[in-house]
Amino acid sequence: MSWDEQGGDVGERLVGSDADREDAAVEAALRPKDFGEFIGQTRVREQLDLVLRAARARGSTADHVLLSGAPGLGKTTLSLIIAAEMGAPIRISSGPAIQHAGDLAAILSSLTEGEVLFLDEIHRMSRPAEEMLYMAMEDFRVDVIVGKGPGATAIPLELPPFTLVGATTRAGLLPPPLRDRFGFTGHMEFYEPADLVRVVHRSARLLAVEVTEDGAAEIAGRSRGTPRIANRLLRRVRDYAQVRADGVITREAATRALAVYEVDDRGLDRLDRAVLHALLSLFGGGPVGLSTLSVAVGEERETVEEVAEPFLVREGLLARTPRGRVATPAAWRHLGLEPPRQANGGGQEGLFGT
Repeated sequence: MSWDEQGGDVGERLVGSDADREDAAVEAALRPKDFGEFIGQTRVREQLDLVLRAARARGSTADHVLLSGAPGLGKTTLSLIIAAEMGAPIRISSGPAIQHAGDLAAILSSLTEGEVLFLDEIHRMSRPAEEMLYMAMEDFRVDVIVGKGPGATAIPLELPPFTLVGATTRAGLLPPPLRDRFGFTGHMEFYEPADLVRVVHRSARLLAVEVTEDGAAEIAGRSRGTPRIANRLLRRVRDYAQVRADGVITREAATRALAVYEVDDRGLDRLDRAVLHALLSLFGGGPVGLSTLSVAVGEERETVEEVAEPFLVREGLLARTPRGRVATPAAWRHLGLEPPRQANGGGQEGLFGT
C-alpha cells in the first residue's frame, strides 16, 4: 500500500535509485482508492468525507483543501481519493516547480471545470505565484500581464471552478492570506501501532506475502508512526524472508531482516544512530551546534536537521536548546551508555537532571 511524500525517510535511505523507482511503481499499485480502504486518520477522513458528500449533493466543486503533517502520512493519497470521490481528473504539481507566476498561470489556464489541482509542498511556491493564487482560489480569475514597463497591460483570464488541494509539511510557513483561503484544513497525525499493523497486513495481502501477527507488530513498531516506512520495511523484510527463510514473515524473520538493514527496535537507522553516537562520544552529550554536529557525521546540515532530528526529538532522545543540540538521558540508555552527571559545564544536568 502506498502512502505519500516521505522524502528522505528511513525507507528511502535503505534502497538505491533503481529500487526506488521499482518501489514507486509498487506503491502506486497499492494505493487506497477510497475512504473505505484508507486506514487511520479517522478524524480527518470523516471530516473530509462530509465536505465531499455535501459538495456532490449540491452539484458543485469541493472547497479548497489544505493537508498538513509530516512526510509519509497520506497527503498525496488523500488528494487522489478526493479526485476519485468527486469523479474529477487530477493535475499534480509541486511548490518548488512553480517559481514564476507564468508557471502557475499556464497550469491554471489549462484546468477543466471541477478538476482537482494538487500542489505538494505548497509552502515552497514563489511569492509572485502565491499572490496570483489568491485571486484564482477566491474569484477563479487571474490577471495575465502582457508587456513590460509603463505599457504593460493586465488581461483578466476567467478560470473554470476547480478544487485546489495543497499539501505541506510546514504549515507555519504558509502566509495567512493563503491559508485562510482554504475551506478545509486537515492535520495528519502520526499513526498508532495498531493502525500500522493493519497497514502491514493490508499491504502483505496485496503483495501476496504471508505475515504473522507478531511479524506485522515487529515491523509496525519500527516504522516511526509512518505508513510509508511500514510499507517499505515490509518489502525489505519480504525480500529477506524469501531469500533466507521460508517466505513467511514472522517476528524472528522481521527482527533479523531489520538488523541487516540497520533499523533498530525503536526505528532508528544508521543516520539516526550516527548523530547520537557523535553527540555522545565526541561532544559528551552536548550542547553542540548543528553545523558542528553535521560535520561530525559527514552529512549536510539540512539532512541532519530535516531527516534525523525530528524523529530523535519526538522520541525524546535529543533536545534543541538555545545553546545547541543536547542528548537526553534516554539517548545514553538507548545506546547502552551511562549518562554522565555533568557534561560541558553542567549542560545536561541542568537541562534534564541526574
